[in-house]
Amino acid sequence: MTDRDAFVQKMKAQIDEWNAEIDKLEAQARGAQADQQAKYDEELKKMRDQRDTAQAKMEEAKKAGDAAWDDMQDGMRKAWDSMSSAFEQARARFK
Repeated sequence: MTDRDAFVQKMKAQIDEWNAEIDKLEAQARGAQADQQAKYDEELKKMRDQRDTAQAKMEEAKKAGDAAWDDMQDGMRKAWDSMSSAFEQARARFK
């Protein structure tokens, strides 16, 4: 398995985890009082946007050739870390 394949698998697992978390929080939001509903909807949108960005980055990594992957590897990892952090911050606001 190449470094790129391992990275893509890690991204896929994280996206799957995020999808499960979004589903859980959507259920929580549905049970919220009206004054909290808008806040939950806003945070869920941010989480979905981060997930969608991560999926696009994952597809970019999957399609990159070996030479291109070598050139973009550090940038991809930094972007992934940033997306993960933003997702976690949005999730933390649910508490």
